[in-house]
Amino acid sequence: MKSTLEKARRNPESTKARILSEAKRLFGDYGYHGATMRMIAKKAGIDISTLHYHWGEKKELYEAVIIDINNDLGKKFVEVEKIIRGRPLEERLAIAMDIMIDYLFEHPEVSDLVLTRYFGSIRQEELMDIKVPEFAGDIVRSMGLKRDGENLRISLSYVLALMNSMHSFVSGEKFFRKMLKKENEDYIAVVKKTLKQIYVCAFKHNPELFEKKDEPV
Repeated sequence: MKSTLEKARRNPESTKARILSEAKRLFGDYGYHGATMRMIAKKAGIDISTLHYHWGEKKELYEAVIIDINNDLGKKFVEVEKIIRGRPLEERLAIAMDIMIDYLFEHPEVSDLVLTRYFGSIRQEELMDIKVPEFAGDIVRSMGLKRDGENLRISLSYVLALMNSMHSFVSGEKFFRKMLKKENEDYIAVVKKTLKQIYVCAFKHNPELFEKKDEPV
């Protein structure tokens, strides 16, 4: 029997899918506790009873949102890894950043949810988490970074810094664009250029981060 999430994914025009889409945006904007079911129902153009009929309680809807985000992020990382595998370091970084930055700007609710979930002032431990640690580990592996003991923690810190930089630029777009006086496409181009200059240099000039079989310089 298909889950509610599977039904929503199978039919993007359905009421279930519309509710899921609005829930992503509102949970991203306000967090789990700030977004209410009535807010989500209003944005989806339905009454509260219809929302409960399709998705049950708030916790079930939130968990469906997180599962959906995790699935999409996981697929995107697999796609990126296939493209960058075997390429020189600078190419791997540049291509990966281009693809992921484009993806995140197309789906800003992902960055909003990640930042709200991990850096919000209110946490509820029993709620399902976005799999940032697992995804960061996948990136460490695909980048050929060291994965043992203290080396792993250092590798993860570099990857987390890059990921958080991307999420911050996406989630803070409206604020940062005003500061930089850039329109949307120009802003994205500036973000890509800035992050490449910072992180390609950071990885390239720290060859001790890499396994011996990988020559990053």
